This record gives sequence, structure tokens and C-alpha cells, in this order.
Amino acid sequence: MVVPAFNEEKYIGKCLTSIFRQEVPADEVIVVNNNSSDETESIARSFGARVIREKVQGMTPARNRGFNSAKYEIIARCDSDTVVPENWIKIIKNDFRKGNIDALTGPIFFNDSEILKSTKTIPADLAYKSFRLIARGRKYLIGPNMIITKKIWDQVKNLVEMDDKKVHEDIDLSLKIAKVGGRIKYDQSLIVGMSARRIKKHPQSFFLEYPVRIVKTFMANKK
Repeated sequence: MVVPAFNEEKYIGKCLTSIFRQEVPADEVIVVNNNSSDETESIARSFGARVIREKVQGMTPARNRGFNSAKYEIIARCDSDTVVPENWIKIIKNDFRKGNIDALTGPIFFNDSEILKSTKTIPADLAYKSFRLIARGRKYLIGPNMIITKKIWDQVKNLVEMDDKKVHEDIDLSLKIAKVGGRIKYDQSLIVGMSARRIKKHPQSFFLEYPVRIVKTFMANKK
């Protein structure tokens, strides 16, 4: 279990509480401290998480550091403001036990906005299926709710783009997995909650910059 974190003292406690309350416990919980100047690291340690540090700023370097440090074959990742249900790891292990997949993902909903909470009542996979039309049928990983095998990570870790401003790291990783013949499963029952704070604080980033970066991600993967 890998959780990248940068100045997340307000959120990481709820995230780790949900992780450590799993019906099936995680084999390991790694928090990647990405130059936090607040109490993120001390909070993570208080839960018993293994804390490592990444000096290069950005989600991609922090994610990669966590994945490279993971000791077990199945590597789950969520964001530090993600809250996972108690059966999350149980579902993950069941999906991989069935075999024939290299990566797994599921839907998200916003759990701290009265307006955006309404997305929970919409079919959870509607947005995912809509994006698959744009992506020409390709399956892709959703960052706050992604799981991959160490085997497939070892195949793609030197292929992924490192510039967070250039690509969406989760979509880029998905395309790299597809490039080496990896298989991604979307499980609509594997749903997690996350904060809508970024949308509320910077709506222009989500509605304008986000789509532009999607295009850049696909362009970068045409090479």
C-alpha cells in the first residue's frame, strides 16, 4: 500500500484510519513524504506506517519511489485524501486471485461536497465508460484507486513520463502498461471516496487544464 503525501496533515489521518481498519489487513503501508513542512510525517508514523522520503517534488516521483520500495507482489496506491471502505483490500485480493490481470482500478466519488456527493447516486462507472470512448476503448487506471503488480511495474517503470505538468501520471502509466501487453481490470464495486477540495479551490484547473493534459498525455504516448 503506497500513499504519496505533500503537506497533508489535515487529511492523511482519515486516509490511514481507513487503511488500518481493513477486514483483510495490508501487508505493508508506505507513506511517501514528498517534502512536507507540516505534521504529515509524524501523523503517518503514529499510525505505524513505514515512512520514506522523496526529494524530487511531484506525484510521479513520489509514486515511483513508493512503488520501487514496495516489497510485495501486489501494490495498491491511493491519495492521502482518499478514504477506502473496509472491504477494499479484500476485493483487491479476490480480483487478483481470479488471475489474468496486471492492474486494477475502480471508481471514485467526492465525499466532502454536498453538490458533488450527488455523483454517488449516478452509476459509478458512467464517467469511466465515457472516457473510454475518448480513449478508443482502452482501460485506464484512476490515480486515487489504483493497484498494479510488481511484475508489471518492473516492466514499465523506466518508460513512464516524469513531468506531472506534461501528462496525467495515472493515464500515462495505463498506456505504458498497455504498451507492454499488460491487462487492466475495472471493478465497479471497488469504489473509494476522496476530497473535492482541489475542484472547489481551483475549478479552472479541473475543467480546463485537466482536459488539456489528457490530450498531452496521449500525444506523449504516440512516440
